[in-house]
Amino acid sequence: MSNSVCGTSRIVGFRFSLYPMSDQFVEIIQSTLKEVDKTKVWVQTDDISTCIRGKMGHVFDVAKAMYIHAAKTGKHVVLNGTFSIGCPGDSEGDTYMSEDDVRINEPRVANLQIEAPTQFALYPMNKDSYMQIIAGVCEIAKEKGTFTGGVHYASRLDGDAHDVFETLEEAFRVSQEQVSHVTMTVNISANSPSRKKN
Repeated sequence: MSNSVCGTSRIVGFRFSLYPMSDQFVEIIQSTLKEVDKTKVWVQTDDISTCIRGKMGHVFDVAKAMYIHAAKTGKHVVLNGTFSIGCPGDSEGDTYMSEDDVRINEPRVANLQIEAPTQFALYPMNKDSYMQIIAGVCEIAKEKGTFTGGVHYASRLDGDAHDVFETLEEAFRVSQEQVSHVTMTVNISANSPSRKKN
C-alpha cells in the first residue's frame, strides 16, 4: 500500500483511449500507432487503453501526434485520456527522463491543420486554493485564444490542434509548478458530424 505523500518524480503520464467512429477502427488505430514515434516515452497498451510516460514535452508530443494522425483520416475520432504528474510511487520508467528535449513527432505533424474541439478539466490535488489555480489556467487559455467557455465539470477549448495542445501543455505545466500532484482530463473530438450541422 503506497503512502499518501505525492511522488517526487516529475515523470508525466498520459493514459488514453482512441475511439474512431468507423468500421475501419482497427486499421485507424493500428496505422496511428505505427505513424507516431514513441521511442522517447515509456509505453504500455492493454485491451482498454494505452499509457505513455516520460518528460512532459515528449508526452505531449506523442499525445498531439496520436490525435492528428488519427484525425487526418477524416473519420470522426475521439481521444479521451488523463494526464498526471506527481502520482505517489510513480517512478517506473524514470530512465526516459534522461532523453533530450527534441520533439521527434513535431516535424511530421507541424504542417497538418486539424481542428481540435476539446473539453478539459484540471484537478490540483490536496490544495485548498485549487479554484484559483483552475481560474489561472482558464486565463492562459483566454490569452491563447482557445478558451470558448465553461461547461458542467469542464472547460471548452476550440481551435487548431497545435494551439489547443499548446494551451493544454502550458496549463498543465503552470499548475504542476504550484501543486506537486496534478491530473488533467481531456476529451478531444475530430470531424464530428454534429459540428458540421451547426
